Amino acid sequence: MAHKKGVGSSKNGRESAAQRLGVKIFGGEKCVAGNIIVRQRGTRHYPGLNVGMGKDNTLYALIDGTVQFKKGRLDRSTVSVLPTAEA
Repeated sequence: MAHKKGVGSSKNGRESAAQRLGVKIFGGEKCVAGNIIVRQRGTRHYPGLNVGMGKDNTLYALIDGTVQFKKGRLDRSTVSVLPTAEA
């Protein structure tokens, strides 16, 4: 009988957890101040009006309103939050 462990399960188990990146609130949807709009690596989307950017390039809303994605200068995607009109 062999006394060595079968190679297989001992060499598995190094899969890293997914980072859950991407757009969390899409254009036209309502958001509340502090809501995360986009989680990203690098600046795929840039902050526009009423949007802040965290140190890991996460974009978040600074005010309550509606999210708007727009292509700006140099074909850059900018994300803005437009305030909702109060009736």
